[in-house]
Amino acid sequence: MTVREAPVRSELETVHLLRAVAVELGLHSGRFAQQNGMHPTDVRALIALMDARRAGEELTAGRLGATLGLNSAGTTALLDRLERAGRVRRARGRSDRRKVVVEVTDSAVELGWTYFGPLIERSLELLRGYDDHQRAAIRDFLDGVRQAAAEGPPYPAHRHLTT
Repeated sequence: MTVREAPVRSELETVHLLRAVAVELGLHSGRFAQQNGMHPTDVRALIALMDARRAGEELTAGRLGATLGLNSAGTTALLDRLERAGRVRRARGRSDRRKVVVEVTDSAVELGWTYFGPLIERSLELLRGYDDHQRAAIRDFLDGVRQAAAEGPPYPAHRHLTT
């Protein structure tokens, strides 16, 4: 291995580790869905709704469907299923009462916390082992990967790397 290849190998190890984390998180989420009689898309919808709630934003059915990549019929079926299960409710918008928004219920948040809380707590514990500068670097890296994944192909020109 040349001196130039060493950093590339190390960088690829980090990318491969990130991929492994994504797989494990997907499996963890899948177990939650299965144990609670949900589709994986149901879990993704609840996550999107909890993120919106945390940010103080309202989500319409259309916006939620667009976020999840669902058409109108798929979004309606998803929301009907989650509403029957008591996981979401439809309500009038706070800022525009003509708008119908989708809200995650407190019981759904509690259900999610019961399952995902220990993983969240362990993640926070790990982050506390880093200083502010290192945590900022981790955040920047993860946000950059998230943005790249959201953009999808084509990615900037790169050479094919193997390990």
